[in-house]
Amino acid sequence: MRRYDLVVFDWDGTLLDSTDTIAACLQAACRDLGLPEPALETARHVIGLGVKDSLAIVAPSLPVTDYKRLSLRYREHFMRQDTELGLFAGAEALVSRLHAAAFRLAIATGKSRVGLDRSLRHTGLSGLFHASRCADETHPKPHPAMLLELTTMLGVDIARTLMVGDTTHDLQMARSAGADAVAVSYGAHAADVLQAAAPRAVLHSIAELETWLAQHA
Repeated sequence: MRRYDLVVFDWDGTLLDSTDTIAACLQAACRDLGLPEPALETARHVIGLGVKDSLAIVAPSLPVTDYKRLSLRYREHFMRQDTELGLFAGAEALVSRLHAAAFRLAIATGKSRVGLDRSLRHTGLSGLFHASRCADETHPKPHPAMLLELTTMLGVDIARTLMVGDTTHDLQMARSAGADAVAVSYGAHAADVLQAAAPRAVLHSIAELETWLAQHA
């Protein structure tokens, strides 16, 4: 029997190959404002968090009143490359097969609504997801709100929901919500860091993810 009715994907670093671009844009935005450039590991760590939480980590000396300036600089850098970003190899086929198998599919992301909708149009995946929640619509990760709201919207029991993400923020959100989670190690956070958060599995490629889902979902 099927274990899950709903599979919720993170977007950046899980389906979309965007981790390095996001981290580089955060570093560039800090340089623009004369701030110390965050280490690559730090810039990658904050991917998926809400704006305020992210900027407090990558630019700890920046007053909160200047967060908008830094956010605008980041956005300017990111928008130059946004349409060049593509899905990880095999991601579209995986999502298509899950959709055809009648799983409910959703996205929980730290992106804005405008940003996610633009990315979904660009990748052509808009019609495959039944719902999505973004960081500017509710509490950002690792708060459980995104998952709880998605399950309510889709009428699915949280215990029959699986979260798939590339960061500990995704795993913490799932644990707080009462959902199962698996991690993918090809995105923002390293495999050992993800393993320490105790997901059901840490998978190292889209192919491994697809195999795990076929056996356990």
